[in-house]
Amino acid sequence: MKNPEAATVLIQQANLVNEGKITIADVLMSEGRFLRIGSITPELGMQVIDARGKFLLPGIIDCQVHFREPGLTHKADLHSESRAAVAGGVTSFIDMPNTRPNVLDLQALEEKYQLAAEKSLANYGFLLGVNGDNLDSVLQMDTSSLLALTDDGLYFTKQGELLADNPETLERLLAGTDCIVAIHAEKEAIIVANEAVYRQQFGEDIPFHLHPVIRSAEGCYAASSEAIRIAEKHDARLHILHLSSGMETALFRNDIPLEKKRITTEVSVHHLWFSDADYAQLGASIKWNPAIKTADDRAALWKALLDDRIDIITTDHAPHTREEKSGGYFKAMSGAPLVQHALPCMLESHLRGQVSLEKLVEKMCHNPAILYQLEGRGYIREGYYADACLVDLDSPWTVTPENILYKCGWSPLMGTRFRSRVISTFVNGRLVYNHGIFDDGVRGMRLERARA
Repeated sequence: MKNPEAATVLIQQANLVNEGKITIADVLMSEGRFLRIGSITPELGMQVIDARGKFLLPGIIDCQVHFREPGLTHKADLHSESRAAVAGGVTSFIDMPNTRPNVLDLQALEEKYQLAAEKSLANYGFLLGVNGDNLDSVLQMDTSSLLALTDDGLYFTKQGELLADNPETLERLLAGTDCIVAIHAEKEAIIVANEAVYRQQFGEDIPFHLHPVIRSAEGCYAASSEAIRIAEKHDARLHILHLSSGMETALFRNDIPLEKKRITTEVSVHHLWFSDADYAQLGASIKWNPAIKTADDRAALWKALLDDRIDIITTDHAPHTREEKSGGYFKAMSGAPLVQHALPCMLESHLRGQVSLEKLVEKMCHNPAILYQLEGRGYIREGYYADACLVDLDSPWTVTPENILYKCGWSPLMGTRFRSRVISTFVNGRLVYNHGIFDDGVRGMRLERARA
């Protein structure tokens, strides 16, 4: 499906948050790109938006989501979750391969891209899954156009799929590809041993506050440190997904720019927002893998984010139905929806004094584009794709069932009051979301890697 021609839009007098600065500027979008930035006089035919007092950010790029299509569309799909994304200022996403079927070959990857072209309101990218079963075929591929290879989520299909649990497989992969390898870093043997201890004590009804004890910081550190050792041995390009413990932050560098890093990492919003104290009230609804850990872990993650050991912020948006999140510790599935509320959470953190707007834009817009080498994305620059969101930092609202857009219909943030809201979202110059109203005729574009 092709978009109608993008209008010429002039955003006037916005507080532009971009490239480490906040400046008052006009921004002109035309033919899907940022045409001019500065002081611009309106002309006949322009759609003019008065943005005085509001903040214009580059579109958020969420590099870690699970939109569940194909195969798991009873709980989410590319259309429903991309609508939730743009309502939260997210203009581009990168989706993981644990759909049904798992995306383990180029044909399945292209079929997923075709689905997104038909359904997604936001720009889209997909990672190719890799495990012991398809390793040989992956090593024979030209991976130069792929965003990354990953094992994330594949362990739900078959136990023992994590690359971190298979160092020989991981070493072959890291030695044999120049592509980014993005891994879920936990040691399954440590998790299984911890589960056995608490199953003996509690049976099947383990309290949820023990989730971070079972999926422990030690299990995460053992996996991350071993993977990094192997990657450094081969000068490979390794990315550790959803870092969750303070212990792991010491493994990463901040003495060189992101463009030169071979080992990178990210933090997901829930690991910055919640702590183990929240299990008492929220239980299964905040059961994620890796687990949300202690307040000290959360503080260490914030510190590493601010001092640039952590490179980007993601959501690990992973919706399940209410039924799938019920039934006790072992039956409740891990993961929760977050893409609609990630930017409001981080703007609230800004208003609490935890982070500057400039740093948020760096971690949610600029750095994702740098890390995955996304062509023309992540900045408000003349000639770049016109992806942007306009936010009001003084427009309180509360998360309720009526304003949740996820197909699963719930959020662990139910009842949370935010002081900021996304007013408008532009995807490739099209006003896809504006004051609660969607243009459902908009379709995003495939994310492409920039060529050297």
